Amino acid sequence: MMASRSPVKRIVAALSALDAADGPISRLDAARRLREAAEELEAAQAAAARKAGATWYEIGACYGLTKQGAQQRFRAARSQAKTVTAAAGSKKAEPAA
Repeated sequence: MMASRSPVKRIVAALSALDAADGPISRLDAARRLREAAEELEAAQAAAARKAGATWYEIGACYGLTKQGAQQRFRAARSQAKTVTAAAGSKKAEPAA
């Protein structure tokens, strides 16, 4: 599964795929993968900033948001990441048919 690779590696792969794409659907798929990896990287960096002591006010300032806006933005990203991780874990646990 792609989620096991680092977001940076997925971004590089998606950029490469976008560059090599020969049709609109393959370019769209590469763009989607690029966005998903970038969002994962962004959420991880926001979490790392918080862990390192950054305030929600400081994180919000990076985006032109209030602290509450930053909390809402990254709370949704964290919830989505947890859902994806849980779904990936449950797929691994399913026995082969």
